[in-house]
Amino acid sequence: MEAILRTNAFAQKPDEALAFKINSSLVPGLPRPVPWREIWVYSPRVEGIHLRGGPIARGGLRWSDRRDDFRTEILGLMKAQLVKNAVIVPTGAKGGFYPKQLPPSTNRDAWLAEGTESYRIFIRSLLSITDNIVDDKVVHPDRVVIQDGEDPYFVVAADKGTATFSDVANALALERNFWLGDAFASGGSHGYDHKAMGITARGAWVSVQRHFLEMGIDVQSDPVTVAGVGDMSGDVFGNGMLLSKAIRLVAAFDHRHIFIDPDPDPASSWEERNRMFNLPRSSWDDYDRKKMSKGGGIYPRTQKSIELSAEARAVLGITEKTVDPATLMNSILKASVDLLWFGGIGTYVKASTQSNVDVGDPANDAIRVDGIEVRARAIGEGANLGITQAGRIEFSEKGGRINTDFIDNSAGVDCSDKEVNIKIPLNREMREGRLTFEKRNALLAKMTDDVAEMVLEDNRLQTLALSIAENSGARGLPGYVRTIELLEAAGRIDRKVEGLESSEDLLRRSQENRGLTRPELAVVLSMSKLALQDAAEDLKLADDKMVEKELYEAFPKPMRKAHADSIRAHRLRNEILATRVANRLVNRLGPSAALDLTEEEGASLAQVISVFLVAERLLDLPRLWAEIEETPLPEMVRVELFAIAAKSVRSHLSDILRAVGGETRPSVLCKMLEPGVRKISTAAAKLIRSEVRNEAAARREKLVSLGATDDIVKGLVRLFELDGIFGVAALAARKKMDELALTRAYTKLGEALGIDWAQQQLARFTPADQWERLLTAGLERDFEQLRIDFLSRFRGKEPDQAVEDWVSHQGPRLEQFRNLIDRARTEGAVSAPMLAQIAAQARILLAR
Repeated sequence: MEAILRTNAFAQKPDEALAFKINSSLVPGLPRPVPWREIWVYSPRVEGIHLRGGPIARGGLRWSDRRDDFRTEILGLMKAQLVKNAVIVPTGAKGGFYPKQLPPSTNRDAWLAEGTESYRIFIRSLLSITDNIVDDKVVHPDRVVIQDGEDPYFVVAADKGTATFSDVANALALERNFWLGDAFASGGSHGYDHKAMGITARGAWVSVQRHFLEMGIDVQSDPVTVAGVGDMSGDVFGNGMLLSKAIRLVAAFDHRHIFIDPDPDPASSWEERNRMFNLPRSSWDDYDRKKMSKGGGIYPRTQKSIELSAEARAVLGITEKTVDPATLMNSILKASVDLLWFGGIGTYVKASTQSNVDVGDPANDAIRVDGIEVRARAIGEGANLGITQAGRIEFSEKGGRINTDFIDNSAGVDCSDKEVNIKIPLNREMREGRLTFEKRNALLAKMTDDVAEMVLEDNRLQTLALSIAENSGARGLPGYVRTIELLEAAGRIDRKVEGLESSEDLLRRSQENRGLTRPELAVVLSMSKLALQDAAEDLKLADDKMVEKELYEAFPKPMRKAHADSIRAHRLRNEILATRVANRLVNRLGPSAALDLTEEEGASLAQVISVFLVAERLLDLPRLWAEIEETPLPEMVRVELFAIAAKSVRSHLSDILRAVGGETRPSVLCKMLEPGVRKISTAAAKLIRSEVRNEAAARREKLVSLGATDDIVKGLVRLFELDGIFGVAALAARKKMDELALTRAYTKLGEALGIDWAQQQLARFTPADQWERLLTAGLERDFEQLRIDFLSRFRGKEPDQAVEDWVSHQGPRLEQFRNLIDRARTEGAVSAPMLAQIAAQARILLAR
């Protein structure tokens, strides 16, 4: 009772349901993850639950068939939605309702009518205790006591059993004058139809393309053998199997039929699949047998036994001539194909360490296989929950290419979120009389391709980010393990829920030269994004002139200028910007970068986000990233170049954090640093000394050997040559000194001491554990800061002349220090204690 925040018990109409809004964290003993809020709906006719991960949350409502444990079902889906939504503004939510008075399913019309009315009651009950916005002010529902604050953001989406219900939900929202109007439920008559756009399948196909590009295969032109779960009438399976004319679909099954085509012709089989997809209804039984290759067949799952041709047995690796349907489907899942494509409902792959009871999908127990048994080269998860997380990890550890469902099929939720965010300003335009309903709908239709392009770009960047993270292998393991620990300490990761081993078990992998798998990295990537989103929201980026213009880039081009005022007034403007920036930071620098910097530099996540925005602008990073993106290169070379860029940028972020203190306003930081950075950058080539010049040449040579173009080489080497630029620029701004004179002094001091060599060794050093990582980060800070501190002490003298004078007076001591450096250089192996001693001696010397 004490956890109840709102109820409609004193406001509901006769025959409506009771609704209770609950602060879930106050209910003892709830299974994890514990929702931020939940609404329980109860009546003799329908019962339901809605679980939200935060105040701004979205996810679908499903028609549940699990009377006794639908909350357990919805909780598992909300958990998956939390990580899936890392790419969009809202966090995860899920809802489900169970109609209690359904007539027999043989009377299909009556059965559907009762289910639809149950959905209406469920929606009305949810809205009955939800705030509205009228004239830009939050209005609480009548006769409802409010124990929490304002909470007006409430959206729903289609899910299992409710795919056609968006118009029903939107009609109820419009009837109540709910502020979101028909943005309340995405995908209705005047929204983006996911099946027509094929957006979920197209997003998952982006993942497939990346898997194969990194194996040197272009799935759009190189023939690939495919097996799958689903049929051509399905949104994800049907759209997916039309995305390349090079597909050779050799086997598939759904809940009705098993399809086998041992040696299909890519062109004619594509035409036949396309014909079936465009039928009003279809099953595999509609496939034209004349278009099948020798030995093919279509078999109802109700058959007791199936006689297989020699060709079918060969392609599926079956020795028996006659098998039962379950054995045949099991063999399809284990077939030696290029791609296994999931587009149907059910969980078909688990880990060998899991039992079928652990999976919780008894209908498919007889079909299910273990991850270690799957022989496909890659898996595309267009469907949810097709594989357990442990199954993914097991498949990945044996060399298979796989992400997770929440990575592969996130395009659907991304498209829905973009629809809601687009409709919010456009609906405002309608309310205020500047846009008619008809013109708004025409504009929405006109922007369909733009929206799809934005969504698919999100998918492309996220899968590329996983490849960059995976590329670090065992080297990156200590950093990722520490990131997991930090996320766990913040309450964002539950290792048991996410299937992550203990730190000790994970770190043991380095002894076998193994890192985290892609499915594990997907969790870390998504949770890091969510942590950064929350921190970025606190920055109120929409109020910062430097960042505000990026808000418009979150919307399709046709509406940016015409509806600029309404975009600028968007209720979620800060959340939209926070999402964009958090995604970009993690995609470009990796899931560990920001959290590592909070430990290494004692900074907050908000400060890291701010200095990232500054570095991005002052180092012209978008141009460099675009060069690496757009240049024709082998894909693994591209991944390596992005990793090199990320390492250099991260070093610059450390410099900025040390140089600017606690300031978190990007425009203020830019104003302070930009004059010096621009001036020094222009003259950098003339200012660097021999040690840095030699290292730059070595880096240039390595990049050329990788196959990088001149522009990419120039951009990456420039990032190295500008090391230390932000510390010098900040000092020049504080002391009102000439930036070039300070830079000359900075480089002279480094050359006189010989510490440029030590800094370069640090950059190459691979820490063995977290403590060594923190030590080397501290040493990097010391080598940078001791020069800055030394230069900041001078008064009245030209800094470069002051350094010359100091060098001439410290001859014997400098000679002694340089001997220490020379000894270190001839040692061969560089160690952390060696570099720590050099830093300590340098600090003592510079204090004299």
